[in-house]
Amino acid sequence: MIRPAGGEGGQTAAPAAPSPWQAATLNVMASMPTPGPTPAAAGPAASVRYTFRLLRAAEFWLDGGSMFGLVPRAVWSKMAPPDDRGRIPVQHNCLLLERAGPLSPPPSATGAGTPGGEGGLIEPRRVLIEVGTGNKLDAKMRDIFALQDRYIVDALREAGCEPESIEAVVVSHLHFDHAGALTRRPREEEMASLTEVQRAHNAVPTFPKAVIHSQQREWADALANRSVMTRTYYRDHLEPVAHQIKTVDSPRPFPTGYIPDRDELPALPLEYRLTPILPGISVFLVPGHTWGQQAVMFTDTQGRTVVFTPDVMPTVNHVGQAYSLGYDVEPYTSMVSRRWFLTEAARRDWVLCLDHEPGNPLQRVRENTKGWFDLVPA
Repeated sequence: MIRPAGGEGGQTAAPAAPSPWQAATLNVMASMPTPGPTPAAAGPAASVRYTFRLLRAAEFWLDGGSMFGLVPRAVWSKMAPPDDRGRIPVQHNCLLLERAGPLSPPPSATGAGTPGGEGGLIEPRRVLIEVGTGNKLDAKMRDIFALQDRYIVDALREAGCEPESIEAVVVSHLHFDHAGALTRRPREEEMASLTEVQRAHNAVPTFPKAVIHSQQREWADALANRSVMTRTYYRDHLEPVAHQIKTVDSPRPFPTGYIPDRDELPALPLEYRLTPILPGISVFLVPGHTWGQQAVMFTDTQGRTVVFTPDVMPTVNHVGQAYSLGYDVEPYTSMVSRRWFLTEAARRDWVLCLDHEPGNPLQRVRENTKGWFDLVPA
């Protein structure tokens, strides 16, 4: 359900009988309409496809211990050797999508009451998934993170694209390293025309013509600064774009208040948890890192289901079951989410794009002989 911004985480043998909440879920499913047609990989509508280009918005370095949570340094440092300040390199990976084929006829030509496309969804030509940190951090913070001197606008221009041409932006969540570049520092010639909010934050929208898509819970948590970190939901990347935000409230993998077993899979199939936000693009909740974290799914021109993977598995070194981040609001929920996410990815042959992988972020998932999963380059 789409609503305006505001308000309001190895598959073992199946149990002999469903749990009470699973039985209730199945009863609800029986009364629900059958999901719309999806391709074999259970992605968004196959009729709308996109080309995509990987954008590297900037390298930065994060504390290795924080990135691997409870995993001992003696283990993680063999996979990701830290520098002399204990940091490991990561990347701001973003995807630039361009719709393949013609757009639907405009309403004046079709007689429709809303812009064309699936279910009246607005049809953008260019969509940006994730935007990175941006250019607003002060010198101290840039040093802490060894932030490369570039941001998403530089990456877009290298691809021959201006930020004003982006018609939709989708963010996995609203931490500054994923959504900070929703705003930028104003140029000198813009200072005289700043709004009160823009002047207060010395920030203007980076993508002034774009609708920005987020989960409703994530937007509410960001505004309330509900996080284990005190400085991650910055007001200067939220308030100046509040008028551009469009939120959805996707179904949760498990009912609120229910504590699943570590290897338990959601009873509600993924098809019922997908929320279409744009023609051919859907999102679904992957809670744990934040309560409102979402993954983004689309079909490319080769017919592959591509899933932009958020901080449930930020790099190839986070595929292990216990490899949750120290930044997670609910590490146990992250562990549960990683299990069912990897299970879906392996069964459906998704191409994943890992949000912080400094090497090749495009990976597929394969079940291994140890009851878990391996990643293989896509």
